[in-house]
Amino acid sequence: MLRYVLTAALALLATPVFANDSIAELGTGGLILSRSDAIAMESEDLYISSEKVTVDYVFRNNTDKDVDAIVAFPMPDIEGDPYEMLAIPDDQSDNFLGFEVTIDGVAVKPQLEQKVFALGIDIGADLKAQNVPFYPFGDAAKAALAKLPQAVADDWVDRGIIIEDTADDGTGMKTVYAPFWQLRSTYWWRSTFTANKAVHVAHRYKPSVGGTSSVSSFSDGQGQYAAYKTRYCMDHSFENAVRKAVKEDPDGTPRYFESRISYILTTGGNWAAGTIGKFKLTVDKGNPKSLVSFCGDNVKKVGPTTFEMTAQDFYPERDIDILLVVPSDSDSGSGG
Repeated sequence: MLRYVLTAALALLATPVFANDSIAELGTGGLILSRSDAIAMESEDLYISSEKVTVDYVFRNNTDKDVDAIVAFPMPDIEGDPYEMLAIPDDQSDNFLGFEVTIDGVAVKPQLEQKVFALGIDIGADLKAQNVPFYPFGDAAKAALAKLPQAVADDWVDRGIIIEDTADDGTGMKTVYAPFWQLRSTYWWRSTFTANKAVHVAHRYKPSVGGTSSVSSFSDGQGQYAAYKTRYCMDHSFENAVRKAVKEDPDGTPRYFESRISYILTTGGNWAAGTIGKFKLTVDKGNPKSLVSFCGDNVKKVGPTTFEMTAQDFYPERDIDILLVVPSDSDSGSGG
């Protein structure tokens, strides 16, 4: 995907949004993604906004035999980081993002596999033993960590599972334990692909919205800036707009915050031929007073706040990463 940057008003979303379907199999240790030489992804129509993500697919079994398979939908990892602004719904259910799937218009209830990691090590058994929920945000996790025996808490701090978070709660400085693990979630379901027939699969969910309280790509040194430039394909027009905001503010700090979106697209290459026959991406930035930058080919503005990319026989060689710079006085991008 070649560089494409839009300097336009933004208000969009933020970080973790989600992934592409992929044929999978249940193996030792959990769900394992694999390839399929029988089922092709004829098309994918992807829409991303701060309010919703919708994905509509058409799959086709190109063989003369029905194929029974497990279809998986991996979600990006959710990081338990108290220093990251996240607006993930504080929902105590496992399906806190309201994920829904239909096959040929009929609702299907997917299964959910969740794992938690710290420093790359599966710590699910540790959390279960102390009745700590896997979901790192919300009151349930806070309450469970507050009840940890001191020896366990000390061990978890040493192992990078939790960290000490000190802040003023209005009555003075208080130290609490905060999650620092990663939650990895995968939705999956069994599906039959009838021989020589197209199947329509659709997903809907509300994205998590968050980011940073400043424009970190311009304030955290050259290393961060270089990483952003590569990941989000920032061009001169985008950079100049941010620098202009810095100069116009008397404090020398732009009154913007960042929102970042990630969509796991590369799993779309796990189907027959390794390509998506017809691919369409629509990004809706929501607020015309924002800045947005992302990598893409032949992106066009198709509405006041929407941008569209289309491709034929599309090979998803990289995931989608979107950077939005939102005015701090904007009502949009505040999450939910």
